[in-house]
Amino acid sequence: MKIFRSLVLYMAFCLGANAASADTAALEAMREGSMKKLVLHSEPRPTSQTSFEAEDGSMMTLADLSGQIVVLNFWATWCAPCRHEMPMLSDLEAELGSEEFRVVTVATGRNPIPAIKSFFDEIGVENLPLYRDPRQQLARETGVFGLPITLILDRQGNEIGRLQGDADWNSDSAKAILSALIKQPDS
Repeated sequence: MKIFRSLVLYMAFCLGANAASADTAALEAMREGSMKKLVLHSEPRPTSQTSFEAEDGSMMTLADLSGQIVVLNFWATWCAPCRHEMPMLSDLEAELGSEEFRVVTVATGRNPIPAIKSFFDEIGVENLPLYRDPRQQLARETGVFGLPITLILDRQGNEIGRLQGDADWNSDSAKAILSALIKQPDS
């Protein structure tokens, strides 16, 4: 029944959505289970332009991710809820990842690349980026207090949603919400 209701809501959203922005009420109606913690903003919010590190040591900003819907997860190797959530984020990337959608994980704080690689090896994650925010500057400027925290960014790089704590990213609810956002040409 839940899947049917999610599909009906998703179809209603797709048929009646405004191409310029996602219908927050329709997206909120899709929230079930742990996705009820997802706070959807009535208006997109600008994000920080503070740089963070890629695996090769190069610097990038959230603006480098524009053009796609992004699930941006802040985490750390010592975080037990992060360990629980990360395989689901990996599965989400495997299922929905495309030119239109991407899961981006940023280890914040003291998380050296070898520790991140070991963490990913232990939990079987091979498809997520090894990005770091060692001085927690991006996390602070983005209002990350506690881990994990996941932001949803629109194609312009603005924050359109935020979820504090871990979540079931394999759920029908999460996939319906993200699929609806992906289908919006200008969201």
